[in-house]
Amino acid sequence: MAASVIASVPTRFLIISDTHNFEVDGTGLNHHPLNHILRADVVLHCGDLTHCGGASSYRKAVKLLASIDAKLKLVIAGNHDLDLDKEFWDTHLDEGDEAEDHDEAMEVMKGNLAQEAGVVYLDEGTHSFTLDNGAQLNIYVSPYTPAFNDWAFAYEHHEDRFNKPQDTPKDSISIARNPIPDFGHVDVVMTHGPPKGILDHCHQGNAGCPNLLQAINRAKPLLHCFGHIHEGAGAVLLDWKAPDQASLEQALPENLPQMDVPNQFPAPVSQEFVRGSKSLMVNAAINDGANSPVNAPWLVDLLLTPAV
Repeated sequence: MAASVIASVPTRFLIISDTHNFEVDGTGLNHHPLNHILRADVVLHCGDLTHCGGASSYRKAVKLLASIDAKLKLVIAGNHDLDLDKEFWDTHLDEGDEAEDHDEAMEVMKGNLAQEAGVVYLDEGTHSFTLDNGAQLNIYVSPYTPAFNDWAFAYEHHEDRFNKPQDTPKDSISIARNPIPDFGHVDVVMTHGPPKGILDHCHQGNAGCPNLLQAINRAKPLLHCFGHIHEGAGAVLLDWKAPDQASLEQALPENLPQMDVPNQFPAPVSQEFVRGSKSLMVNAAINDGANSPVNAPWLVDLLLTPAV
């Protein structure tokens, strides 16, 4: 991404996560914003489309995404989307499960139904898109989260999935196949789970990933969106230039410079700041801590660079 190119193209993102089988007009929650006409340039779904996978559940998720007025809908899996993780699925077949269930799930998420809905299912890594509004979107995505109770897309707590060996903290081992790029190469980072200390508090404490925090510190994206920890739903603005932040890697989570950002839905949150100075962090879980789909989605306006 050339530093001399001015970010000048207004782009609206609709961000959701942890919809867990939410059905359009099918839950009795007709007042929920997802049951009404929503418009954006790009939809970002941060994973946990389902409770435990299954082709029929993915079809419901695609139907939900199809109801949103946006040309591009970018989707990753979460730890509950069991059969989208082939390595996990092949080693966790229960009675009644079939190895082919993975292929059927992938066909739903990448086949004709998804394509007609504008859904693009993304594997871990960096992806680039030229949007209809003339903007260039560079996004890094990953469905992986720290291991917990033997769910899908997991890595061990001492494993660093997001940094190269030279950037990995001393108490971790890099297993990164697709590390998050350094600053200047991505506009948006979308992961299923949060970084340590940021919108990650639950009954077990701060459940986010410290190595992901290290990577976000390197990348300093305009936006980092995620879900996974329902109790942490919300948004904060991180100030990378805060004078009390000498070393983010060593800072305690509670001391990170964060400013709460209220959800103004159906009005968008508009963020215009110098790239690298701040990052908007959004936990977009639709389900709350009681697993009820009560949280509104997030509309976020960002300035992207024009496509070359």
